[in-house]
Amino acid sequence: MEEAIINPVVSGRLNIMNVNSKDQVGAIIDRLKLLPHPEGGYYRETYKCDRQISVSDGRERTVGTAIYYLLTESTFSEMHRLRFDEIFHFYMGDAVEMLQLHEGQSTVHLLGTDLSNGQVPQLLVPAGVWQGSRLVPGGQFALLGTTMTPGFDFADYEQGRRSELISAYPQQRSLIEYLTRV
Repeated sequence: MEEAIINPVVSGRLNIMNVNSKDQVGAIIDRLKLLPHPEGGYYRETYKCDRQISVSDGRERTVGTAIYYLLTESTFSEMHRLRFDEIFHFYMGDAVEMLQLHEGQSTVHLLGTDLSNGQVPQLLVPAGVWQGSRLVPGGQFALLGTTMTPGFDFADYEQGRRSELISAYPQQRSLIEYLTRV
């Protein structure tokens, strides 16, 4: 039955039209072999360089990593920050709203394909910037990817704390409340 829902076409695109959003999400998860991500949503690592580099603290990291990342209407990417740059790539679905908090400033970015309405298909999150994402209101799913160099390592992940972030960025209180778990 899965082949009837998602059928790769000659162009290499996934054909998931003509099914409801719940079936689309399930088909994407099955076809791409996605797993629940600890920060929210679903993911699968698609690339991990076999070469290592030393980072500033002397620890070793893989040179680069890439993942698929899926958000659904019942998931979000919690506020967190990483030690290194992360680049997001939008593949398909509904637009994604990303909050970035840095140096006393906040910015809400829209990932998507509607360039005329301010959406971007690729977005950089600089090292050390707090980030959290969710679908735009009414959205059902979004398939994204992320790329990191040096590669992602959970040792570089810092979970955002609601009270601390609200204290530093009170103008984003409602979005911070939505995008935090602790």
